[in-house]
Amino acid sequence: MTTLITGGAKCGKSRLAEKLLDNCRGRKLYIATMKPFGEEAFAAIERHRKIRAGKGFETIEKYTGLDEIQISGKSHILLECIANLCANEMFENEKICDPTEHIIRGIEHLRKRAETIVIVTNNVGSDGVDYGSETNKYIEVMGRVNALITGISDNVAECVYGVPVVLKGRLEI
Repeated sequence: MTTLITGGAKCGKSRLAEKLLDNCRGRKLYIATMKPFGEEAFAAIERHRKIRAGKGFETIEKYTGLDEIQISGKSHILLECIANLCANEMFENEKICDPTEHIIRGIEHLRKRAETIVIVTNNVGSDGVDYGSETNKYIEVMGRVNALITGISDNVAECVYGVPVVLKGRLEI
């Protein structure tokens, strides 16, 4: 079962994603994609660690290359977040690349090894602001990646002010 959770910044996506895995029995993995740099990133990482505390998650920090993660047995996975993963993949080298296929291949790799996977992403590009060419390329790639993940997901929900709005399938909370 694959579920995609999207929404704006600090709208409750993480809490919803974790809640969807609350009743799962077995190994629960939290795949963290945010590179820890700068005060804001460290604060966000600490906030997420506190939210997950006591919920039985093992954390795997993996900033690129999801297809390199080795998981034995069926697991329940929370992958957070596609926006960070995409930026990491796109801007890892001096040359900007389109990581769409690599990200989708990584998600498919995890889906084969997971009983449940909940993927958190961000709703980018809806603010109507015209950015520089690199940011516009990132927004374009994120739109494509999110659309492809939506296509392979059983359930899709947008979190709006902490309330899940189901766009595809259904959520069992």
